[in-house]
Amino acid sequence: MKMKNEKNVVLINDLPGYGKVALAAMVPLLSRMGHYTFQLPTAVVSNTLDYGKFRIQDMTDYMRDTIQVWDELGFDPDCICTGFVTSEVQAELIEQYICSRSGEKERLVMVDPIMADCGKLYNGIGPERVKAMRRLVSLSDVMVPNMTEASFLTGIRPGQESGTMEEIRELVDGLRALSGKSVVITSAVDTENGTHLVYGYDHKKDVYFQVPYTYLPVRVAGTGDIFSTIMVGELLAGRSLCDGVTKAVHALSRLIGENQGHLQGYKGIVVERYWEILE
Repeated sequence: MKMKNEKNVVLINDLPGYGKVALAAMVPLLSRMGHYTFQLPTAVVSNTLDYGKFRIQDMTDYMRDTIQVWDELGFDPDCICTGFVTSEVQAELIEQYICSRSGEKERLVMVDPIMADCGKLYNGIGPERVKAMRRLVSLSDVMVPNMTEASFLTGIRPGQESGTMEEIRELVDGLRALSGKSVVITSAVDTENGTHLVYGYDHKKDVYFQVPYTYLPVRVAGTGDIFSTIMVGELLAGRSLCDGVTKAVHALSRLIGENQGHLQGYKGIVVERYWEILE
């Protein structure tokens, strides 16, 4: 029996053997929020990639077979969240799955186009992946690229890591042109005053918004996954995108602050220890 306000959420991301990132961080968060998760791993990864040595098992065949089984069983999610993909083939498979779910039922689709950071594409990712991710974000109700990803998706100053508020808004508008819906650019930096902020557009309210935050110079694996999960949880609860982003920013800032003195950043944050911050 489905509990009141419980949503069925499909999470498409990698599954780490070691580290609180991707599915390992997202599943407990959404479960705590009262939702039921369906996990569709794009890859099983031995550990977070920051260690420099890792083993990745591609799960494309498993994904294809699982989607078929879910369809035969009539599983119909209320929300689909996508993250790391290993190939253009996977991106197309996810694209087809999202399209197959279109219909009269209202459904939230969140796409995190994980492919770049620090001004460059990740190793092994080229123009074809960018094109594939561009098609995928076009199906989203809300996309959450960082600033580098936004620049490659739009083709506006590729590799850009910061910009004036006018340039950041130009990126948001370029992303809006892809999906026609909501956009959140994470970890933007306003070059005019050095402010770190999340900048977005809510298509339901037709408003732009920004949420500034204090930058902490630490590298923590899995923060993007935590951010997008909290934001999605707030949207599923009926709150506005700005409110969801604000809660995610504040919660993440507190989590990093609580951990920075004894942080083993490659492992990520054990989110289950901090429900009072996340609620």
